[in-house]
Formats: sequence, structure tokens, C-alpha cells
Amino acid sequence: MSRRPSQPSRRSPGRTLCLFAILAASLLVPYPATAQSELDGKTAGGAYYGIHVPAAWNGDLVIWNHGTDMDHPAPNPDLGPLVDIQLAEGFAVAASTYRQRGWALFKAAKDIKALVQVFRANFGEPRRVFVYGASLGGLVTVQAIEKANLGNVVGGLLWCGATGGSPLWDVALDLRLVYDAVCSDVPGAEIPGGARGLPTDTDFDAAAVETAVNVCTGVDLKKRSRSKGQKARLAQILDTVGGDERFLQTVMWYVTVLMADLVEDKGKLKGKLAVGNATVVYPNPEVDADIERVKPKKGAVRRLAKNYTPSGRIGNTKLLALHTDKDDLVFVENVGDYRDKLRPDQLVAAVAVEREPSHCGFTVAEGLASWESLLGWVNGAGQPAAADVQALCESIVELGLAAGPCRIDPAFEIGVLSDRILAR
Repeated sequence: MSRRPSQPSRRSPGRTLCLFAILAASLLVPYPATAQSELDGKTAGGAYYGIHVPAAWNGDLVIWNHGTDMDHPAPNPDLGPLVDIQLAEGFAVAASTYRQRGWALFKAAKDIKALVQVFRANFGEPRRVFVYGASLGGLVTVQAIEKANLGNVVGGLLWCGATGGSPLWDVALDLRLVYDAVCSDVPGAEIPGGARGLPTDTDFDAAAVETAVNVCTGVDLKKRSRSKGQKARLAQILDTVGGDERFLQTVMWYVTVLMADLVEDKGKLKGKLAVGNATVVYPNPEVDADIERVKPKKGAVRRLAKNYTPSGRIGNTKLLALHTDKDDLVFVENVGDYRDKLRPDQLVAAVAVEREPSHCGFTVAEGLASWESLLGWVNGAGQPAAADVQALCESIVELGLAAGPCRIDPAFEIGVLSDRILAR
């Protein structure tokens, strides 16, 4: 553990329920430079943490959870995209790496709990705790709120969160085996490993996966440049598992590299397969006839579900979920799945409608509006609706506080996650 020299910070404005006043005061008023405490180190479990506490600390703690990372844990974790505004508002901000790579849910709750224990030991018990994260970090956020006993957790912010949990691996398995059924006989398109992901002894990497997918489907080519065979194979894959072709290479990286890590890691599934397709009826008859069939190990199924499928047991914590509508890596239906596990007064869902699809492609104003909407709700304002988040976003842009556009559609209807997962 080491303390870095204190750095200048800005003095926090007084707490108020007026969101416009909070934003204007935080971003526009020239506060005098004051000292800030910074702490970093490594927990006994092997995760690195960082903590910043402003001189005018308001007593509250914000925890940021990052998304999927296949690198090994390293010092100085990112404190999140809102760290500057949160410190200016008087919040202490903390973050931890995860001791595991990839699907880190087997140990992530312990890592976040250890982070809070370090905070308590050095700065005392926080008055209130806010937790937020993006992508896999959204699921880590939910797991931490449900399982980690972090104290008085009053608010959680989920950005493009994978809150459907472990059932999302059914989608991954289907894509991988459908790809094999369609592409394995195409010269240069075969990807080793099958249902278990890339073998540990292969020299295949992410670039090789992308190349193979392009050889089979031509997704990197303009449509007019694709061969007849590439067009037919791409259509066959998408007609069977759904999805957007612009995400195909990215998702194939997840279902090969991350699947292998999930299955083979001794701290995760210990070499056992936790997903299967023996009973799946694929909508494409040719694929359904040719696809490899695999069965999971019952113990591995239970272990994966435990690490992690959300329960919805969040006490009195208030949650706001922000998602983009065309995300084909973490479907917007993840929001609806988790919302169905909660009371109506526990979660607000806001969906930004995109022209071009992205994963977590929010504008700065949208992200800031989601945080300030959650903060106002926790501080005593009424439960916001998606229209309120959009209105606040528009005001932020008009005031010149952050860049837009603001694309939240209050009328957007979130579908059902089970419609995106072929039935088992």
C-alpha cells in the first residue's frame, strides 16, 4: 500500500436538490485549490485499488466498476468517467481491478468488498455508498449490491449493464457452434476449439479470429465486394442466432477467447462446460441438422449461475439503467430482465436511440444526466422517468456543461431477454 502526494482538488458546492444548480456550481464556479487524499495499493486477494477523497468530503463514497478486461490486474485502476464531477461534488471515489480476467464474477464481489474495507480502515465508514459500472461492470455492480454487504448502498447506476447474467453464455455458445456449422469447411475460416473456446495451446488470437470470420462472411468488406458464398453464410448465421453483422467479429472474440478463459480457469469452471445446446431447436433447418450438440456438467451449470445470475434482492437501493437501443454485445433486453426482478419503484430505465449501433456509446451529456438524475432521486426528489433524464440531458447541453446529443426516447419499449436466447 502506498500513499501518493496530495493533489489539488476543487471545493464541493453545498448539497441541493436543484440539479441545474449542482451542475453549474460543480463545473463552472472556480473553486480554490484544496488538498485531496489519494490512496492506492493491492488487497490480499490480488486486486489493485485506487481511492481519492476530496478535502471537502461530503461523507459519501462512489465506487466505479470497469467492464471486461483480459489483461492481468495492474496498479492504478481507472476511477471512472465521472470522477471529476463526483470529486467536485464532494464525493470520495474508489475503484478496484478484479483479481480475475474476463468473466470476473467468481471473485469480483469479494474484490469490491475488500475495497470498501480498505476505505473504512483509512477514512472511516462512509455515510452513503453509490455503485456504478459499465458493461460487465454493470453486472459486477448488481452483484456487489446484492451480495457484498457494502454498507448503506443508496444508489446504483448501470451503463449498458450485462444484468441478464450467466444465461448470456447460452447466446455465446449458440453463436460459436452455429459459426462452426456454417464456416468450418471454408478454407481459412476454421476457428479451433469449438464449444470450449480457443484451446490453450493454439496460436490463434483476437486478430486471427477476426480474419477467420471475415474470410467466411466478408463482414469487413463492402456488401458489393462480398462473394455470393460469403453473403449466403452471413445470412445463415444471422438468420439463426440474430444480431447485427457489425458486431459479429467482436462477439466472436468473446465466444472464443472469453469462453476458453471461463471454462479452463481453475478459479472459474475448472475445465468443465456450463452451457449446452442438446435440446435447442435452431430456426434454420440446415444448421439444426448439422450443428454440434454438447451437454453441460450439472455442477458447472450451478457454479456459473451462482457467479452470477442476479436475484433482484437490493433492499432499498435505487437504480438507474442507461442503455443504447442497438447494442448487440449487451442487448438492451438485459435492462428489462433485471427490471422484472425488482419493484417498479426501484429502477428507472432510460434508452438512447442510436443512428449507428454501439456498445456503451453514450454522449457525455447522457452519462452526466443519468448520474445527476440518480443523485437527485436519492437526495429526495421524486422517482424520475426516462423523459426527465432526457430533459435534464437537454438542459445540460443548453447550458454548455457537456456535449450531446441527447437521444433518450421515453416511449421506447424494452423487449424480453428470453426472446434473444434460444430456448433450452
